[in-house]
Order: sequence, then structure tokens, then C-alpha cells
Amino acid sequence: MDKLAQRVRELASQRRAVILAHNYQEAAVQEVADFVGDSLELSRKAAATDAETIVFCGVYFMAETAAILSPRKTVLLPDLQAGCPMVTMAPVEAVRQLKAKHPGAIVVTYVNSSAAVKAESDICCTSANAAQIVAGLPADAEILFVPDQHLGAYVSKVTGRKMILYPGCCPTHAAISPADIAAARAAHPGAPVIAHPECRAEVSELADEVLSTSGMCRFAATSPARVIIVATETAMLHRLRKENPGKTFVPASERAVCPNMKRITLEKVAWSLEDMRYVVTVPEEIRVKALRAVERMVQERAPNAN
Repeated sequence: MDKLAQRVRELASQRRAVILAHNYQEAAVQEVADFVGDSLELSRKAAATDAETIVFCGVYFMAETAAILSPRKTVLLPDLQAGCPMVTMAPVEAVRQLKAKHPGAIVVTYVNSSAAVKAESDICCTSANAAQIVAGLPADAEILFVPDQHLGAYVSKVTGRKMILYPGCCPTHAAISPADIAAARAAHPGAPVIAHPECRAEVSELADEVLSTSGMCRFAATSPARVIIVATETAMLHRLRKENPGKTFVPASERAVCPNMKRITLEKVAWSLEDMRYVVTVPEEIRVKALRAVERMVQERAPNAN
């Protein structure tokens, strides 16, 4: 461990802080984290931790979700400019307008959304549990799925449930093309392709498995394949390689880099802990409204579940 990483760990101990890092964070940040995972795993860690401070190495909505779940803890985001385009694609006013057109519909909202949009929702989901949550909804329910149209289309396909899809997407995943998959297969004959459900349908259809990042970790650990092509943000490969040293992981596209995730650096994590910045909070009125939908996501329960 180099001196900066050592300093981060010392500061975390002094601040009684837990460092949570998303799978798309750069390698150096993943290495100093207490927990590395997908949105669902990290939300659960945020809800359960007894630490006084949560340093969220991810993007703004992730820190906001931690603040919804843990209002008495200090939640820090090392760079306030680390946002998510999908969040900005779905402003709360647009979601309210969609709800007004479909009164009585159940609103299922991807965690990649603002606290205000979560407050307008019946239940939140991640890519790891979206299909399970939608499958558990009443059979006659009208469903609005916000804001990722590609994840929504995939969930609709696997569950057989018709949904009204909000037209948002992840630009990083949408940039992965069928040509990228074809080129990777040509370069690595026989290697399975695993793709994130935020990818476009024409990419998901070419994959051997469509998986959340936590699902990718499980697949990598159990697959007999020695070479695996991965269609998601390229930083995911650090964790896959670390956990499976005898296997080779190939990015479907080297262009699949999220610039917002890369705003968080080891230096910024250190500065965040030294100066206790930047604190992310959610207005109590919005937090209380959003909490029920987020708690259902963490518990993986649909609104009609017992």
C-alpha cells in the first residue's frame, strides 16, 4: 500500500468512516475501500453500517441514496461534480407529468435517479433486482419504469410484463455497439459475452448472459471459461481480474468509460476525509417520501409483497 492509500486508511479510522466504492471506480479507489460492490450491495452496506461517516466513492445519486437510508450519519462525496446523465434525463417535473397521464400506475424507479424522483416512486430497483421486483407486481398493474429504457426493455422481455418506459439511458453503456461484440468475439473465439442490462437491446441480444455487476462477479467465479468478454464500464474488469487471477477478462469496448465515476480519485478521497467534504444531505420532506421506495429496493420486496 502506497503512502497516499495508507493516509486514506488512517483518516478513515480517525473519522470512524466506512469507504464504499462502486465497481466502476478506478482501481486505486477500489483498493482502499472497505466494501466494493454494485448499487444494491452498497445501499445495503450504507443502511447497515455502524460507522459515523460514509464516504461514497461513486456518483451523486449513490451518496444521496445513502443519506436517505442513514440520515443520522455524515455522508461524503469526494467530488460533487460526479453526477449521472441518466439522473438529469429524468427531472422530477417530467416524471410527475408522466404519472399524471397514467393515474394509478405503479412507478418503478431505477436507483439511478434523484431523491426527488425516488419520492415520486412506489418502489426503487437496481439492475440486480429489477426483474424480481417487476415480476412480483400485481398482474393487472400498469407499470411506469423510470428512467432507463434499456434496463426497462430487458426487464419487460424477461418478465413478460408490459411497461411504459421513460426515455432515459446510460451513455456509457449505450455506446457499446453490436460491432464491438462482433469484433471481441472474432478476437476471442469461444469466449462468452456477459453484458450489463443498461446496454442497448441489440447488444444484450448478442450476449450469452445479461447480468448486473454483482451477477458478473458470480458468473466469473463459476464459469469454466478462461476468457470472458465483458460489456460494461471498463473499471469492472479490475475487480473481476483481482477475484479471478487465472482468467482473462476482455472489455467489449475500451470506450465504455464513465467520466463521472472517474472524477473520484484517491487524492480526492483523502481530501474528503481530511476536510469532511462534501456533505450530501436530502431535505427531510423528500427523504421521508423516498425512504419507503428505497427500503423496498434494499429488501427486494414489491409493493404487494407480505
